Amino acid sequence: MGGRSPVAKEGWPFILGFALVSVLASALLPTWGCWVPFWVLTLWCIWFFRDPERTVPQEAGILLVAPADGRVVAVEEVPQAPLGMGPARKISIFMNVFSVHVNRVPMTGVVKELQYHRGRFLNAALDKASVDNERMEIMLEEGDTRIVFVQVAGLVARRIVCRLQKGERVERGSRFGLIRFGSRVDVYLPLSARIVPTLGETTRAGETILARLQEG
Repeated sequence: MGGRSPVAKEGWPFILGFALVSVLASALLPTWGCWVPFWVLTLWCIWFFRDPERTVPQEAGILLVAPADGRVVAVEEVPQAPLGMGPARKISIFMNVFSVHVNRVPMTGVVKELQYHRGRFLNAALDKASVDNERMEIMLEEGDTRIVFVQVAGLVARRIVCRLQKGERVERGSRFGLIRFGSRVDVYLPLSARIVPTLGETTRAGETILARLQEG
């Protein structure tokens, strides 16, 4: 879309801070070998907070897309999903520091519940990170269908950004937040969901089809 920044707005304080330090280093340090590393960090920061456009699948029916770029590290059934959802199928996507960290809404629907939990900062690739780490739980509802997805902070990530509001209607593939510097997103689906990716596959937020759900 024209006019949209290719960089997530949450990244600008870091980028401008590194750029200012780089300018000062260029002016004050005697050789290029002293100040080039600062510019490299500035460029890396721009790259880390990149926010590319994505082509969201437009198939009919209840379709879920991946909420995050990364690698599928878990596909399993759990007896109790967050926010009182009950038994569910769970898909976990791990984002490393090289992933795009902008998160996208997996399904069109209404935000029914939001719950933030303080917690630890374990390696987000570990299973226990889902219950021990700092996280934001979000429930979406569309008709009789409910899903829950959870932003989980990681070992390096110490800041979860979620822009959603309770009662807000959101569209599949729309941007809703990010997690800085390596993290994880868990998605909890009805037991009848037909999951598409397998363990170890990579996903692209807003583009990769995660699952298809039965209506009603």
